[in-house]
Amino acid sequence: MSDEQQTQDSHLNEQPEQVAGDDLNARVLDLEEQLAAAKDQSLRVAAELQNVRRRAEQDVEKAHKFALEKFSGDLLPVVDTLERALEMSSPDDEAIKPMREGIELTLKMFHDTLKRYNLEPVDPHGEPFNPEHHQAMAMEESVHLEPGSVVKVFQKGYLLNGRLLRPAMVVVSKAPEQTPPSIDEKA
Repeated sequence: MSDEQQTQDSHLNEQPEQVAGDDLNARVLDLEEQLAAAKDQSLRVAAELQNVRRRAEQDVEKAHKFALEKFSGDLLPVVDTLERALEMSSPDDEAIKPMREGIELTLKMFHDTLKRYNLEPVDPHGEPFNPEHHQAMAMEESVHLEPGSVVKVFQKGYLLNGRLLRPAMVVVSKAPEQTPPSIDEKA
């Protein structure tokens, strides 16, 4: 064989190796891209799974915390009635003293039970009106309290684990109206 033929043959032999090498490099790059995409998808799936797990734990925690919400709400009128019974009865009346003591003990048991289950009363007498925890039933002029303060509580509100179960029904103070001077005072 001549030197030219050997050179041509060697060039022919190099080209398939070079073409195969380019094809191999392209294939490697493609596989690396697919691997990066698979890793990214795997991380996203793992993050989503962690989010689902965290949300499920939060839902279970809320269910435990607020499972008694409806039941507690149904018991509050009983507490209100016992408190009203004590307000309406005279502590000095000897005829009803045993009954009054029974009501006081029953009410104390109710309050202890409510406290044990994180049910806290909202009794805002004298505090500033808070629309998030109070429901204004009326307004009343007051010279003793600043305008916007709670003058009277018709019904206590309650919080269950810090969340409002029932707003307090209140009377809110307002500034006394200034009466215009009468004709006699002007003269």
